[in-house]
Amino acid sequence: MKKKTSTLKVVVNFFTQLIIGLLLVFCAHTYVLETKNVPVYDAKIILAYFANGLLAITIFLVLFFLRKKQRDQLGFLFMFGSFLKFGVFFIFFYPFYNADNTMSRVEFMAFFIPYIYSLFIETLALIRLLNLPEKSE
Repeated sequence: MKKKTSTLKVVVNFFTQLIIGLLLVFCAHTYVLETKNVPVYDAKIILAYFANGLLAITIFLVLFFLRKKQRDQLGFLFMFGSFLKFGVFFIFFYPFYNADNTMSRVEFMAFFIPYIYSLFIETLALIRLLNLPEKSE
């Protein structure tokens, strides 16, 4: 017998996986930087993790609240959310990273490690939302 996934379970799983996961990824990321004697906080790493987490939550909530009325459009809304994240990167992070006319690997990773993790968790949550029965609550 296939176990039914409830809407509440999808929401709780998303928030749990995103927040705890980003904290664990952040700890691992900063640990690696410290072991390589790289300045940990020079690349706005805290802001990058916070921005990616906040954007992921915002995108998920938009998808969640529109899951019934715009069910056929959720994929496009999800893609728009990814473009929004890139926009945030190019508006707020890229000018800082490129101030010396070069973007280091550390700067690139400071934004894109939490971006990739958040994108993965958002994708799983969207799949779960789409697999919910239309009449679930």
